[in-house]
Amino acid sequence: MSTESSPAQTRLSRAVITLDGPSGSGKSSTARGVARALGLRYLDTGAQFRAMTLWMLENGIDIHDPSAVAAQTHLVPLESGTDPARPTISLAGRRIAKEIRGQAVTQAVSPVSAVPEVRARLLQLQREIIGSGGIVVEGRDIGSVVWPQAELKLYLTADPSARAQRRTRQSGAVDLAKTEADLLRRDQHDSSRSSAPLVVPDGAVHLDTTDYTLEQVINQVVAMVDEALAQP
Repeated sequence: MSTESSPAQTRLSRAVITLDGPSGSGKSSTARGVARALGLRYLDTGAQFRAMTLWMLENGIDIHDPSAVAAQTHLVPLESGTDPARPTISLAGRRIAKEIRGQAVTQAVSPVSAVPEVRARLLQLQREIIGSGGIVVEGRDIGSVVWPQAELKLYLTADPSARAQRRTRQSGAVDLAKTEADLLRRDQHDSSRSSAPLVVPDGAVHLDTTDYTLEQVINQVVAMVDEALAQP
């Protein structure tokens, strides 16, 4: 019995699939589901920015002082696990998946993420993790800055009200209107920052997830991956 991989399997093992888009568009759940379906690694870059933010808050750094944040960036002991079934994010070995989803981090992550030194540090780390491929990566600048040569680039969106509903279910918040307003404010901040703004990457497939279930979105993306890798 042959154990040689087919050309398609070889291409898949080296492929990089990127999913960009605003908060609540379904990036994280979709990326994890696609990675699990295809047997690939998974990287949540948003969690890395949140981890960086948590470290700044815990160490008393003024997050509204870009110079202060920049001076501390190289000290953050950040580690990301890439198993889609059990993705991890740690600071000096301490698992922080719950802490980074708290309100304090959510409110502080935008100014920290806008600091060029933060983005440069995480860009290097993200490219190291991607390495030789075989990974699904989600964030806000993956297909445009981190890995523009990806075999398949997607940009996910959804109606603001649908995004707010998803985010409230995820966070346990009860004020839907406030959640939607916060998301729109984050969109404006992410789209207008000078360093790696949120944009639709060149050549990306735009997928509106508003009217689809998570399973349907995952199946659509898996089919797109199969089609992209079938090209000679």
